[in-house]
Formats: sequence, C-alpha cells, structure tokens
Amino acid sequence: MSRQFKVVAISGSVQRPSRTLVLLQALVERLGQQLPIEVRLIELAEVGPGFAGVLRREVLPAAVQDHLRAIESADLLIAASPVYRASYTGLFKHLFDFVHHEALRNVPVLLAATGGSERHALVIDHQLRPLFGFFQALSLPVGVYATETDFTHYRISSTEVLERIERAVEAALSSLASDARRNTSAA
Repeated sequence: MSRQFKVVAISGSVQRPSRTLVLLQALVERLGQQLPIEVRLIELAEVGPGFAGVLRREVLPAAVQDHLRAIESADLLIAASPVYRASYTGLFKHLFDFVHHEALRNVPVLLAATGGSERHALVIDHQLRPLFGFFQALSLPVGVYATETDFTHYRISSTEVLERIERAVEAALSSLASDARRNTSAA
C-alpha cells in the first residue's frame, strides 16, 4: 500500500476542549504511523454554526459543501461523537443528513464515542452502526468507546482504551489493504 489514503475524521463534539476530539486525534495519529494518509479533520464545534439552521444542501456555505465532498470521496471515515441523551449529537446527525445516500457505499468507517460512564458504551452498536448501515458503509468491527475516567487532563490515560485504539487501527488497515488489493486486481 504505497498510495496515500484520504481519511476524513469527524468530531461530533460541539465544544472545546473535547475528549471526543482527543480520542479522534489519537486514532488518526496511530493510523498515520502505519499508513500514508491525507487527513481532513471536521470539527462540529467549528463548522456546526455554518449549517445548523440549513435545511437543503444547495444552500449550504461553500466550506460545508467542501467538507461534504471530502466525506463522500474518503477512503476511510473515522466518526466520533460524544453521547448526548443516549445517542450521538444532533449536529452530527444533521451533517450526515446532507451526505448523499449512496456516497458511502462500501467505505470503511471506524466508529468511536465518548461518554460520562460505561452505561453509554453501546452507543456505537445501537446508534452509530445503524446510521452508517443506512449508507451501506462498512462499519469496522472494532469501535472505540471511552469514558471520562479514561482521560487525565484531556489525555488518554487508560491502557485499555489505548489497546482498543490499536485493534481498531489494525481493522482499518486490514480493510484498506483489502480494498487496495480489490482495486489493483480490477484494474
């Protein structure tokens, strides 16, 4: 795999500092240590106000339209959200309301979430996977969930979370390698 892969990392957090953003950055950093990647980081805390009240894609600001094109052309998505009311943030969902329903077909998606306690850990399986299932994306089998206690001063301090990041990145690498082999043999 010598080509550079387009990775779009989306933080569903609407505030800073953000544990979700820290987790997302750790995933991107680890992936970048293993593979040549070009990363587009989309932080809803920054871009959310530009589309929060918009109802149709054609009236979105140019910067948001550019982010959507990046999402729709990514080789890999890394999608992370904090848990609000037992689900991902509303603004996270609103962003994906603008993504074309066929644009993510067969695109690998690494899922991550943060929450106040372990009781929200199933958000990945019960909320995020169905969202990306609608798009027919390939949700990777290993997601990463972290609680407030897994961080110290907005740094990941849990060895279990760091190990899970390793497993999730391995799954992403495997998926990208399979996709690269399929594309090479089809050419």
